[in-house]
Amino acid sequence: MTDTASRYEHRKSTCKVRILDARRNALAGTAVKVQQLKHEFLFGCGAFDVLAAASPFPGADRAFLDERAEKWFALFNFGTLPFYWGNFEPEEGKPRTEMLLAAARMMKDHGVTAKGHPLCWHTVCADWLLKYDTDTILKKQLARITRDVTDFKGTIDIWDAINEVVIMPNFDKYDNAVTRLCRKFGRSGLVKDVFNAAREANPGGIFLINDFNTTVAYEVLIDCLLDAGVPIDAIGIQSHQHQGYWGKEKIEDVLERFSRFGLPLHFTENTIISGSPIPPEIEDLNDWQVKDWPSTPEYEARQAEQLEEMYRTLFAHPQVQAITGWDFADGAWLNAPSGLLRKDNSEKPAYTMLKNLIRKEWWTDCTVTTDEQGYAEVHGFKGTYRLQAGTASAQFVLADGSTQDTVVLEENT
Repeated sequence: MTDTASRYEHRKSTCKVRILDARRNALAGTAVKVQQLKHEFLFGCGAFDVLAAASPFPGADRAFLDERAEKWFALFNFGTLPFYWGNFEPEEGKPRTEMLLAAARMMKDHGVTAKGHPLCWHTVCADWLLKYDTDTILKKQLARITRDVTDFKGTIDIWDAINEVVIMPNFDKYDNAVTRLCRKFGRSGLVKDVFNAAREANPGGIFLINDFNTTVAYEVLIDCLLDAGVPIDAIGIQSHQHQGYWGKEKIEDVLERFSRFGLPLHFTENTIISGSPIPPEIEDLNDWQVKDWPSTPEYEARQAEQLEEMYRTLFAHPQVQAITGWDFADGAWLNAPSGLLRKDNSEKPAYTMLKNLIRKEWWTDCTVTTDEQGYAEVHGFKGTYRLQAGTASAQFVLADGSTQDTVVLEENT
């Protein structure tokens, strides 16, 4: 697939850097390696496999889990951890905080930013809430937000605050506490309470609204929420494409319609499969239950091509800040061939393609030479870098608005 580098210039920055040695003398006429360590842009994936490696179940194949996690960390700088209330706190008052903290800390140790998903959702809700009246449920929902956002502050500072609000009051698959809340207090009332509780617990956090519904109904909801003063930091857009690839035209349409709000866009849950698509007459993807859903070489090649087009289109749009694939390996949600790895951990063409994009084409690794006063111009993709001359090095952040900086290189010990 051909592309032009100019499409991504907004992802880059230029900074005039004065490079000093440990004694704070200018390094004049010196070759300095500029090696990117991490993107500012959030290239992410569902971190279920990291959670499995951080807290393996008894009898789990540890070597297999570690291999999968290693391949996960080789690609991503952003990961979504599951906080579905019914699974996170199956018994009231006994949340699985330590298990999730272990995974979040593992990610932080690898330089990966963690996100929590979600703080409020009608699906996978805690069944024990149903014994309470609606007003009490609201108090417990807001208390849950306060507790979890506080407990993970500094380790997880990005959250899907509330999930799939468009259908929330009309959800009729089964009774649940959050749909009860939404029916009583209304979409705007509930969302505002959720965001306010999250913001109070972590004023510096980033809180998203997230939905799979990309119709005008989601736009109307966001308009209403912003008019009501709900402090939305970013708009989350899901794209579980189990029934076929959206295509560039639809992606660009979604980008155009949701960029009008002027908020950052996060493509939060993206799935492109490498097997036969779900038939179009299936309205709810959860209704598609199969024992075997094979990944084939033909579909794997197509998956890589479609995923590449999608990533290039999204990366080129200035308001997109994050892209998160949902299943890292096949056989996760719906048992679909939806991953970048096969079930045996072997890499599919899509994994190789994404690694080439993120770690090679959209990556800066060069050498600059300082002038007589120790200055050199660094131009590259925004993110974190190592500047190195001989055995001395230092980290440096290339960000929006970077113009001039001073970096002191220290000897590595």
